[in-house]
Amino acid sequence: DVQLVESGGGSVQAGGSLRLSCTPSGSTDDAMWMAWFRQAPGKEREGVAAERFGRGVTHYADSVKGRFTISRDNVKQTRYLQMINLKVEDTATYYCAVGYPGIGGPLKDERYKYWGQGTQVTVS
Repeated sequence: DVQLVESGGGSVQAGGSLRLSCTPSGSTDDAMWMAWFRQAPGKEREGVAAERFGRGVTHYADSVKGRFTISRDNVKQTRYLQMINLKVEDTATYYCAVGYPGIGGPLKDERYKYWGQGTQVTVS
């Protein structure tokens, strides 16, 4: 099993920045992916960024390309989602997830088995 601990949400004005963190513990392997999803009230959950554990391949949703970046601290095993130039429409609860993506690709949530507790991002 994998446990995920998230932190880093908050409130910021449009144009501001936030960094989310997610630290996995337990059994992970290089074929797994860590993805970041978000869900706003009344909307479906949306994958925004994902990175493969082993080779660092990344995927980003078009809505966040150029503004969101995944990075990692290999010593702490922590992954970060750096978000800049935040927009009001980025307001959502953000979740990190770990697993093996399905045929829909790493930004689709149907095969991610392990999920963080979620952290709120509010942009005004």
